[in-house]
Amino acid sequence: MNGDPKLYALLEQLGIDFEYLEHPEAPTIEIAKQYWAGHQAQHCKNLFFRNHKGNQHYLVLLNCDQNMAIHDIEKQLHQGKLSFASEQRLMKYLGVKPGSVTPFGLINDEEHHVIVFIDKTLQQAEKVSFHPCVNTASLIIKREDLVKFLDYCGNRYEWLEVY
Repeated sequence: MNGDPKLYALLEQLGIDFEYLEHPEAPTIEIAKQYWAGHQAQHCKNLFFRNHKGNQHYLVLLNCDQNMAIHDIEKQLHQGKLSFASEQRLMKYLGVKPGSVTPFGLINDEEHHVIVFIDKTLQQAEKVSFHPCVNTASLIIKREDLVKFLDYCGNRYEWLEVY
């Protein structure tokens, strides 16, 4: 299986079942959508930001069809001016490369530095999908298992009503 072996071991330890979808590299939602066809899950767009000072980082999980400009996200999060985090910051905090952003990367954030914001519409999803730290596969898990995973990781997270 493609992805972080440490992630698969943790999912097994937590009793989180998943459906594994292997596919060609899919660094964008537009590309990934063609590989998700026919799979019953709410697919997610995952964005990684830093604040203006660069001393705080945010992972934002959205419905993949949700379009939000960075300015709109700034207003929603009330965290000041944001910018996309660099490749170096992605690797440092989530252990992933651009195009592979995922909440599963939180297993690499041992200091629980990253704050997670989750689109409230995902609360209605029975299943959600994310890359397993690489963009050549997707994992479909139950929404409640996402919550179990986040609780285990220990990062602060908040459900956000996206408008």
